[in-house]
Amino acid sequence: MVRPRARGTRMALPAVGGIARLASVSATVTAAFAALAMTSGAARADFRVCNATQSLVGVSIGYRAAAGWITEGWWHVEGSTCKTLIEGPLSSRYYYLYAEDAERGGRWDGPINMCVADKEFKIVGVRDCIPRGFQRAGFQEYDTGEQASWMVQLTDDPAPDGTAAVTGAGTQ
Repeated sequence: MVRPRARGTRMALPAVGGIARLASVSATVTAAFAALAMTSGAARADFRVCNATQSLVGVSIGYRAAAGWITEGWWHVEGSTCKTLIEGPLSSRYYYLYAEDAERGGRWDGPINMCVADKEFKIVGVRDCIPRGFQRAGFQEYDTGEQASWMVQLTDDPAPDGTAAVTGAGTQ
């Protein structure tokens, strides 16, 4: 389970405060996002992140490619909006996500260590992050199965049982 923790932001974005907060990843695809998908015409095939908070969030993604493990970031996702991180049908089964709240200092993370950088980045390889001049961050794994699309929704609210949910929603 992802247990978001407060800490300083690493992104090249203004930090407004160091308020600790509880953040979680929710599986609930809200009616608003469903309605948006229905009004866009043809079905979309992509990996999207929707930010259901009111804060600016920086998002990075990890995946396996022909060149090896890749991490990329930062996508800046404004509050109450979505951003496509990977366009087109998903080519991998597993994707990894790490996000930081640029305004309040919370983060969405997981147990899989991968490399990130302070500014925009595309890093090949997930080992020896620090000796190579990068930072290490814990990413959350998403098993997209055979889905062509996947959406992760970032929320402020904890799951009903008080823990953080580790989920996303896919479509074929």
